[in-house]
Order: sequence, then C-alpha cells, then structure tokens
Amino acid sequence: MSTVTLPAWFWAIYYVFLFATLVFALWSLAQKKMKRSSIAAVVFAIVVPLVSLVNSIGRAEGTHEFEHLVSQLQAGAIWSVFATAGYLYLLVWWFLFFRKRKDYQNKYMAK
Repeated sequence: MSTVTLPAWFWAIYYVFLFATLVFALWSLAQKKMKRSSIAAVVFAIVVPLVSLVNSIGRAEGTHEFEHLVSQLQAGAIWSVFATAGYLYLLVWWFLFFRKRKDYQNKYMAK
C-alpha cells in the first residue's frame, strides 16, 4: 500500500478552493447571476474530486496523486482528461466570477 501523498498545506488549499467554489457558486445562483456556469461549477466541484479520489486509490507505489493524474493523462485515461478539464473549468469560473463582480462594482458602486 502506498503511503506517499502530497503535503498537508496542499490539501488545505485544495479543500478551501473546492469549498469556496461551492459556496460562491451557490451564492451566485441565489443572486441569479452566471446561472449556467455556476451550476456547472457546483457539479464539477462535487464530481471531479470524487472521480479523482476513486481513480487514485489504485495508483502505483511511490507516486502521489498529482503524479498519478499526470501519468494517466499522458496515457489518455478518460477520467484524467475529465478531471483536468474540470479543474481548469473551476479556475476559469473563478476568473469570470471576479471579472463579473468587478464589472458590477464599476457599474453600480462608482456613482
């Protein structure tokens, strides 16, 4: 059984990122802004970590989760392509969220 894993600070940032994404995507839905993209963000924030966890259980000895994801991505595994696309979508969603928020503040708060 492999006991190699990423450091605790990485996992703390990872879970804060996922939790914040869930909270702000739900808040964005409640505000009726970015509806479709926020629904997708909620789905990805829940499904992608589960897919990554399930598929990382049988990784090779001596490799941590990121190494396993990259090796499976290079091998063309569908789950790794899905997980990578999901994580990239969440990053793009944050960019759009902050951009929309900045546009809103410039438009309505500057008066």
